[in-house]
Amino acid sequence: MKHLLIVYHSQTGNTARLAEAALAGAGAETDTETRLLRAFDAGLDDLLWCHGLLLGTPENFGYMSGAIKDFFDRTYTDAEPLDLQLPYALFVSAGNDGSGAVREMDRILRGYPMKKVADPVIAKGDITPAHLAAASELGLTLAAGLAFGIF
Repeated sequence: MKHLLIVYHSQTGNTARLAEAALAGAGAETDTETRLLRAFDAGLDDLLWCHGLLLGTPENFGYMSGAIKDFFDRTYTDAEPLDLQLPYALFVSAGNDGSGAVREMDRILRGYPMKKVADPVIAKGDITPAHLAAASELGLTLAAGLAFGIF
């Protein structure tokens, strides 16, 4: 069985709603086990457990949240020599355009190294049913891609 890890941070609840939608979508793929963790609760052992990674953050001042950056800070040094090559995708709850958060997360993740396998879901403004559907589809895409050996 393949393992998908969803790591996220949320202060207002918007990114948490996207994370729950991604988890629900991933749950439709029964050949993939999915674990949902808040960024402060996730660590290197979780990265070593998973076969794919889905990261969610609010856009804070055009950047990722401090909690997601903390997750990177706590795992990068030990993970980098392991050459994880995990497939990943991103979702962002954005007040602006989300591009800064995506750009900087992609930059860090290339260093692990990991490989981006899907376009990010960027939910601009209030979370809508369309945003939740896109997050759900992203979760399913990663879970199914892992299960079928696409990623």
